[in-house]
Amino acid sequence: MSFLKGKMVLITAGPTYERIDDVRFIGNFSSGKMGFALAESALKMGAVVTLVTGPTCLLCNPAIDRVDIESADDMYRVVTSYSEKQDVIIMSAAVADYTPKVKHNGKIKKNDDTMSIELVKTKDILKELGSKKQEKQIIVGFALESEKLVEYAKGKLERKNCNIIVANQANSTDSGFGKEINTVTIIDNKDNIKEIPTAPKSEIADIILQYVSEYSEQL
Repeated sequence: MSFLKGKMVLITAGPTYERIDDVRFIGNFSSGKMGFALAESALKMGAVVTLVTGPTCLLCNPAIDRVDIESADDMYRVVTSYSEKQDVIIMSAAVADYTPKVKHNGKIKKNDDTMSIELVKTKDILKELGSKKQEKQIIVGFALESEKLVEYAKGKLERKNCNIIVANQANSTDSGFGKEINTVTIIDNKDNIKEIPTAPKSEIADIILQYVSEYSEQL
């Protein structure tokens, strides 16, 4: 029997859009496919799944409690309101690190050759979850790195007080953002490292959740 059967699992997916004005935004190329695959896999394993997703055209099983959000601040409010009752939280969304300080009403007119936008840091959702982690709650973060993958992912694992980090390369041309396949390295806070070869995201999702199940036996 899967550890996840009957467990409350919250998964985040997709990008966030940070509004500049009513027409433009700052975003990223995340498709949400990894997060949606994780949600489907968790459901298949018997979990009660909540999926908090940024803007995406993807559909999910109606048995999944889907919450659509737009911005990093939206994501923060929803995730932190749900977090206390979750057995597992998987933060696979690509949440913006910065957001425009001022959101303009209407459309900013094009005047000068250049335009400067002041950005401010968004709230660190993963760090907040780690600081308020419940007993036996498992928090899984994702790390997208362009170099020193394992070293930087381990640093994030420690700083955010996660149980597990799933790391992948930002400069991969054949897997990752927007692709149907992914290549990841799973690192946990017991110094275990597992490299997962390139595979469809649905298979990667199954592997990650099986890892979570095995990890739970050590708690």
